Amino acid sequence: MATPLSIQLYTLRDQIAADRDGTLSRLAGIGYTAVEAYDPTADPTGFRKVVDDLGISVNSTHAYALFDKEAAEVFDAIATVGTDLVIIPGGIAHEEFTTAEGLDRTAATLNGFAEKAAERGMRIGYHNHWWEIEPRFDGRTALEELADRLAPEVFLEVDTYWAAVGGADVPALLRTLGDRVLALHVKDGPGVKDQPHTAVGKGTIDVPSILAAAPHAQRIVELDTCAGDIFEAVADSLAYLTELERS
Repeated sequence: MATPLSIQLYTLRDQIAADRDGTLSRLAGIGYTAVEAYDPTADPTGFRKVVDDLGISVNSTHAYALFDKEAAEVFDAIATVGTDLVIIPGGIAHEEFTTAEGLDRTAATLNGFAEKAAERGMRIGYHNHWWEIEPRFDGRTALEELADRLAPEVFLEVDTYWAAVGGADVPALLRTLGDRVLALHVKDGPGVKDQPHTAVGKGTIDVPSILAAAPHAQRIVELDTCAGDIFEAVADSLAYLTELERS
């Protein structure tokens, strides 16, 4: 793994809303040295100062904002927070992944974002949920079909948990997608929709096999929800993945 283990800050969205600086400081104290932002347009200058002071790098960011803000404003904010990897984590109707025509439209949208990003020295990626996995086209997932339609510079951030929930053999999917996959969202839980996630290593997901199938991809911890203490869960996730990488 070439880059440090990261965490998607959406995991701690409620804590960040209440006390951003304190939450980031607590993450640094746990041992996280990299984060993935989820709204780079929210006080990018202030955010950058805090992470710089804490010695935290911003390896990537999600950017729903590209759907409802001027691209220049969004890319300016992303440049300020300090990354060049920009991920679209949704914002496209689920139905678009059920037909070839919908996949064509989705690819055109993402390729269009990628052209604008390239003007700023940035790259666009796409992050899946289960609805890009469940639809099948001659046995292939909609995500694989989408990948074939994307411009070469568009990468994938595979959410390994939602891929499993969608019915994929996740290691096989990662091997098929190959170098298109730059990042993995690593999460764990019961493996079904609408139930809380757990610390990585404490659920039903075969995390070691998944990581072995994409050894060079960035690992990013994320818990969409958590039944217990969220800081304990992210600390346990970091400890588990650090030990796994060493073994």
